Amino acid sequence: KSTKKAAKKSAKKSTKKAAKKSAKKSTKKAAKKSAKKSTKKAAK
Repeated sequence: KSTKKAAKKSAKKSTKKAAKKSAKKSTKKAAKKSAKKSTKKAAK
């Protein structure tokens, strides 16, 4: 029982970390895209 609980806890932690990493990547990509668009518009 104790090992199952520990496994669940570690699994939750790892998934949370992975979710945070992917979220950061996606937000960075979106920020870069929007920045490129705004600079192109300003150049025009």
